[in-house]
Amino acid sequence: MTDLTIATWNINSVRLRIATVEQFLRDVQPDVLCLQEIKGENGVFPAANFEALGYTHQAVRGMKSYNGVATLSRHPMTVLDDRNWCSKVDCRHVGTSVKGVEIHNFYVPAGGDIPDPKVNEKFAHKLMFLDEVREWFATERPPSAAHRMVLVGDLNIAPLEHDVWSHKKLLDVVSHTPIEVEKYEAWRAASDFRDAVRHFVPEDQKLYSWWSYRAKDWEEANKGRRLDHIWVTPDLVPGLKAASIHKALRGVEKASDHAPVVVTMTV
Repeated sequence: MTDLTIATWNINSVRLRIATVEQFLRDVQPDVLCLQEIKGENGVFPAANFEALGYTHQAVRGMKSYNGVATLSRHPMTVLDDRNWCSKVDCRHVGTSVKGVEIHNFYVPAGGDIPDPKVNEKFAHKLMFLDEVREWFATERPPSAAHRMVLVGDLNIAPLEHDVWSHKKLLDVVSHTPIEVEKYEAWRAASDFRDAVRHFVPEDQKLYSWWSYRAKDWEEANKGRRLDHIWVTPDLVPGLKAASIHKALRGVEKASDHAPVVVTMTV
């Protein structure tokens, strides 16, 4: 038995914020760091910066200017999957294995501003993406002791009433609409994933990982949403030891609008 600490962070350009990421790694020292929205092709990814801090095992799927995911590990890591979804090569997923645990790192489409797939192609894409990943997990990774899995990332959905600053006001706002929450829960149920952060924080307590750039004083207004998640399969639940959201990093210079989410478990 050994501990495994996994961090997930939508960094919103890894090159722009590499100094902040480096300090986070020095302070928290996760075993695995999963990044989303790295916003750069593989050739410009700052691999050497991570190697210098001990993250020598790297799985990077980058593209120019947009999207992109990267999983970085201090321990030997096998790349399992780098699937494309919805017939788009937009670098939204990489699957790896560390210490016998599958780690699926996802960046779900944001969905635009209008929650109507008939008039908003981005929202239609988001719903299609959620259906497709649910079907894949239901078919390829059904609930089974054969697959010990962690799924992390910016899933761009705040599912629970207290995952948003106002449940009533955000019911028709993309990221908290009933159809998105329904599809989110169907995906989670496909492999019987459990919410590792809410394992420690009761559902009736407010909890956010994202605060909009549009707010002049984001901390004072505190109109956040919990868009970043870590799920684990049932066999990993007894080993869960701690979870945290590093809100202070939303307030640093040139901050991402997302804060890192970290979970430690015994595997």
